[in-house]
Amino acid sequence: MQLKDINTQNNPTIPAKDSNFLQQNPHLNSLADNPSFDSQNPPNPELIDACVHCGFCLSTCPSYRVIGKEMDSPRGRIYAMDAINKGEVALNKTTSQHFDTCLGCLACVTTCPSGVKYDKLIAATRPQVERNIPRSLPDLLIRNLIFNLFPYPNRLRPLLIPLFVYQKLGFNKFIRATKLLEKISPRLAAMESILPEITVDSFESNYPTIIPAQGEKRYRVGLILGCVQRIFFSPVNMATIRVLTANGCEVVIPQSQGCCAALPEHQGQTEQAHTLAKQMIDSFANTGVDAVIINAAGCGHTLKEYGNILQDDSEYCEKAKEFSSQVKDVQEFLANVGLTAKLSPLIEDEELTIVYQDACHLLHGQKISLEPRKLLQQIPGVKLREPIDAALCCGSAGIYNMLQPEVAEELGQQKVENLLNTGAELIASANPGCSLQIKKHLELQGKKMTLMHPIELLDYSIRRVKLQRK
Repeated sequence: MQLKDINTQNNPTIPAKDSNFLQQNPHLNSLADNPSFDSQNPPNPELIDACVHCGFCLSTCPSYRVIGKEMDSPRGRIYAMDAINKGEVALNKTTSQHFDTCLGCLACVTTCPSGVKYDKLIAATRPQVERNIPRSLPDLLIRNLIFNLFPYPNRLRPLLIPLFVYQKLGFNKFIRATKLLEKISPRLAAMESILPEITVDSFESNYPTIIPAQGEKRYRVGLILGCVQRIFFSPVNMATIRVLTANGCEVVIPQSQGCCAALPEHQGQTEQAHTLAKQMIDSFANTGVDAVIINAAGCGHTLKEYGNILQDDSEYCEKAKEFSSQVKDVQEFLANVGLTAKLSPLIEDEELTIVYQDACHLLHGQKISLEPRKLLQQIPGVKLREPIDAALCCGSAGIYNMLQPEVAEELGQQKVENLLNTGAELIASANPGCSLQIKKHLELQGKKMTLMHPIELLDYSIRRVKLQRK
């Protein structure tokens, strides 16, 4: 499977809105079961009708660029949604697989000249698939493992010791070298391949409830620790705390907070997502914070969508809107309020070239692009370089690289090649999933390159910690 360079402006598969959709896609022409979406929030026909099928989205759609099939593009999926709504095509295993191949990266939303809200359409479609389409046993097992483990830090933490031993004894190298797990389950192999290094920092779990600002207090902010972020990327959380306090912020960390609900929400697990979102809102109630800070791109996008996610909940709809209005990505927040702490070079008296990796849910979901670059450029000696195809997804997309490993592999390989081709010495990435995906493909290509969260670089600069060139 290879990334394709496709002329998307004149794709003949579905050239116009009045095309005979069923003739073009005979494999969908079955109404044997589930002839339409159920009545619980199906994709809105008005949003569907906004699509004029111009094809501008195709060139930016990662699944279309890898798979090369119209049905695995935003335009094709919207056609399928419309046909299912009208009862012309069945919602079944055949049609649902095309919704499953969507990464949810939202690049099409950024590209669309007609302002089609594809994000809302796919968000409405995924729960329909989960409610109405039976999963195969292997698919069901891997999904249950993910949804019952990853969003719950207290369930993840007991696994740290065996995973630590697994890595220290070199079992991970044996498993990857022999490809033993790939023969048993490609999805489990994909999950193992992005397992981050377990360190002593991974066992850190005690965060104070309130950390005072250094010097004059400018703001009182809440901090969301995340679930995977809290367990596997605790240095990023610690760096976030230090940078915020160094810039005059009192940091509040409610101990009752859990997962932000991004993982289940992006996969149509509505009930679980609603439960986790309500828990998060309740955790920050009455804290009196000026902003709620998040340092993971995918989480931030979901947190800002609580108003939409809980819009039908009479008790929480207004609370959700108010909460979402307070959520700020840490880079967005710092760029807007300004840095007060003095910054020092990361490499003494030398220039450091950095390439910033745009996480999809930061770039396309939250429309944040300039702020991280603005912060990095304030560090003395930093020179930024830009990769080609910067807006193309790396293939991580939450748990996509575990559920659709073939497509994710191609995208990860291409992303790393584009980052390496900049000639930069260091990659700055603001999302844990992206970081794991990129590190994996750096290793597969035999490249050693430092990857850090931008907030870690600011932390080093404030504390005058120097990086060592490899």
